[in-house]
Amino acid sequence: MENMNKRILVIVVALAAIVIAAVAMLSIGTAQNPNSSASNNSSESDSSTGSREEPNSTPVENDGAGEYVEYSTSAIAEADGRVLLFFHAPWCPQCVTIDDDIAAEGVPSGVTIIKVDYDSNQDLRAEYGVTQQTTFVEVNSSGEKLRDNFVAYADPTLQTVLTAFL
Repeated sequence: MENMNKRILVIVVALAAIVIAAVAMLSIGTAQNPNSSASNNSSESDSSTGSREEPNSTPVENDGAGEYVEYSTSAIAEADGRVLLFFHAPWCPQCVTIDDDIAAEGVPSGVTIIKVDYDSNQDLRAEYGVTQQTTFVEVNSSGEKLRDNFVAYADPTLQTVLTAFL
């Protein structure tokens, strides 16, 4: 019986040492590369399609000649130019702010923003890896996702979205 207790004690000590070593390695790795933190709210990478590009800091010119349309099953195929899906919820203050901004400023030429209801399009959310309202997804005319999602929750303006994508 005493031999069994010693074996259990050795196993527990070994597991504790492994856990401590893993925590130490994680701490060292995070300290050496602070940009690898997963707490960046301006972009979402819950469905990685490649590395996230840094947003352009130059404001994007907006002539208001693009389109802002409600989602339908044919909206993506019928859209002209670059297509951004905007996952919007009417109860979300940030979504309402962006929606008002788009209505006031319009959309740039060659861009179509398709407003997708966050609550009623759960299959579409799952398809594009959307886990939060105010998420924008760039897709091609076939509906294939072209890059990582962008979440405009922290800075809910059209210019922030355009700067991130264009």
